[in-house]
Amino acid sequence: MLRAEVNEFLTQTGPDTKMGNLFRQYWIPALLAEELPEKDCPPVRVKLLSERLIAFRDSEDRLGLIDEFCAHRGVSLWFGRNEESGLRCAYHGWKYDVTGQCVEVPSEPSNSTFCQNVKLRSYPLVQLGDVLWTYMGDPEKTPPLPDFEWLHVPANQTFTSKRFQESNWLQALEGGIDSSHVSFLHSSGLHNDPLFKGAKGNEYNLKDLKPFFEVADADGGLFIAARRNAEEGHYYWRVTPWIMPSFTMVPPRGDHPVHGHFWVPVDDENCWVFTYDYHPVRPLTETELQAMKDGHGVHSENIPGTYIPVRNKSNDYLMDREAQKRHETFSGVAGIALQDASLQESMGPIVDRTKERLTTTDIGIVKARAKLRQAALDLAENGTIPPGVNPAHHRVRSASVVLPKDQAFNEALKVELSVQPGVRQASV
Repeated sequence: MLRAEVNEFLTQTGPDTKMGNLFRQYWIPALLAEELPEKDCPPVRVKLLSERLIAFRDSEDRLGLIDEFCAHRGVSLWFGRNEESGLRCAYHGWKYDVTGQCVEVPSEPSNSTFCQNVKLRSYPLVQLGDVLWTYMGDPEKTPPLPDFEWLHVPANQTFTSKRFQESNWLQALEGGIDSSHVSFLHSSGLHNDPLFKGAKGNEYNLKDLKPFFEVADADGGLFIAARRNAEEGHYYWRVTPWIMPSFTMVPPRGDHPVHGHFWVPVDDENCWVFTYDYHPVRPLTETELQAMKDGHGVHSENIPGTYIPVRNKSNDYLMDREAQKRHETFSGVAGIALQDASLQESMGPIVDRTKERLTTTDIGIVKARAKLRQAALDLAENGTIPPGVNPAHHRVRSASVVLPKDQAFNEALKVELSVQPGVRQASV
């Protein structure tokens, strides 16, 4: 179990909270690039770390992320006109540039300097890959941009989606680093999901339901390894990197693309899940891309025009009890992403960890919580830069391998758990 005050510490990410300040040390995903596709396109509401913001792309192709509300009377700038290198409030015509600086107040005399003293809070917005990233911390301490491998492969080798999840970010992350549930919750997917099926490793997942976990420190977080029995004298290892604060990479299966998530707090009761797939050495096939767009693998099928899953809390995730009874799905919910989300949301917006009963398979979760808490305390008390800010910490890979029983995963896989340009992922 976790003490109530520690649970609150880890789950609260708004302004002036210790975990919120920790998140503000990192570049975090804010939107998909497709949400601001062209100059002067409609602005987009963005809520991150409990702050309500507005994003827009101006006439000069500059990206802006500013306070949602006009400084005049508090009107939402989502109703504004994006034109002539700025966002103009629909109420009285006040206009702001991408830095949040007010550049025009139509009611003021032409020689007025009133605008110069009006500036909304703003954050940088930068495109890397097909994601728009923001940094919400002290501008004087802005770190280098992220350097994850999937951001740098050719565009035809990667795909990114996002979905809204109605739970605190931490219980979503904890699901991402807990691979013991795969043999149960996702067992049907190992047989029939086009982005999972056919891998030799699936057999080990389904035959050994009692994985043993080991955890090793990484520069940016942890390597969380699940060990299962394989052939005589060998173990099957699945190694998940967790890079602080909320990046995970799922161990690969066969030659399928590698995938993972960023879990980004919207507020204390909701989060965005940015999901990526990529292959280090080849383009994604049309079949793979279509499967991702259709919500297979770890992606979700969303309501058109939104990032809200078709299967969601309001419709009980379209749960099919007959499919559950027939063993077509273990939980009755279709799709790996929503199988996870349905159970994580079922815990409530913020799970009460004072009531939990953890086992040895939860060692990765225990160590991740401890590392997050210590990093937030070190930042608050000493200004210590936390793990994962340095882009060198991002150059990691997940791995699924078969090793002799006398080999330790963290010693045997030193090369395989790091990015090797032009080299295929280590996968079974």
